[in-house]
Amino acid sequence: MTDAPNHQLLSVRGLKTQFDLREGLIKAVDGIDLDVHKGKTLCIVGESGSGKSMMARSVLQIVTAPGRVVGGSMVFSRDGKTSVDIARLDPKGREIRSIRGRDIAMIFQEPMNSLSPVHTIGDQLVEKVLLHHRIGVKAAVDRAVEALDRVGIPDPRRRLASYPFQLSGGMRQRVMIAMALSCRPAILIADEPTTALDVTTQANILELIRTLQLETGMGVMFITHDLGVVAEIADEVAVMYLGRVVERGSVEDIFYRPQHPYTLALLDSIPKPGTRHTSGQRLKAIEGMVPHPLNRPDGCPFNTRCPEAVKGLCERLEPALRELGTQHHAACHMRDPAYADTRTVVEARA
Repeated sequence: MTDAPNHQLLSVRGLKTQFDLREGLIKAVDGIDLDVHKGKTLCIVGESGSGKSMMARSVLQIVTAPGRVVGGSMVFSRDGKTSVDIARLDPKGREIRSIRGRDIAMIFQEPMNSLSPVHTIGDQLVEKVLLHHRIGVKAAVDRAVEALDRVGIPDPRRRLASYPFQLSGGMRQRVMIAMALSCRPAILIADEPTTALDVTTQANILELIRTLQLETGMGVMFITHDLGVVAEIADEVAVMYLGRVVERGSVEDIFYRPQHPYTLALLDSIPKPGTRHTSGQRLKAIEGMVPHPLNRPDGCPFNTRCPEAVKGLCERLEPALRELGTQHHAACHMRDPAYADTRTVVEARA
């Protein structure tokens, strides 16, 4: 078996992450399937509370107690030849700690919560390199300088002596990317990395990630609620709602051939290019809010907010993720041939 140009780096199947609380059981991630390919970007979208960040933390086994991965598999293969199921590893064991940062790196929305305020940028970068590579301190410093230079930090060697508070928000985010890429990971997980940045800095960060991806061939899992960003950078898209993937497909499928009512509602809630809005005109909003996981609806998790919900069906049976086309899947009864008659009735009422 050869290392194919776009081989599958990560295959997630049936992943479940739960929190067993006094108030009840929270199914934060409830049986999702995802793939990350070399050189490709998978965008995970959905409203706050959909389980996007918890899914990402599950991949790295950094779920805060009492949460834990309770089911499914996460098979990682850097070279397409050997593989390891991350779900089977001890979250505190040596093997998963060697994968974190070295093979799969993660950057977060707010770098000040991830960077130590009492250590210099250089100390933090060099420590990470030394943790994952058997090289000397001088070589680690050179690697840190190289990483800062690659992400566009001016005068990178001098910046090693800077503290995080001495840098702007955009610069701190670049430092986080430099730390993530310093060990040359196969997969970069970016959890809302541009949400707190201004539009210009956001564009620069997205262009930086895209350029580094082209140079290194890393796979990217990009978590966001911004569909404009998705349209710009995604190869594939997974739409999450209440811990489940409700639709998955190419960026063209999701934007031009969406099938799940939730995906349609998300797309309707953003401005359309070329559309003029009169003063006071509002965009469409999705009715209601994402329910708390402890109040998860029976049947389809979206049925309480869905304009296509069929009484007696959608609140009773949970739909399976069905293949609708090549690599295009959606979990909706209205897209299931078994309920074609029901769909006809709904369309007749419209």
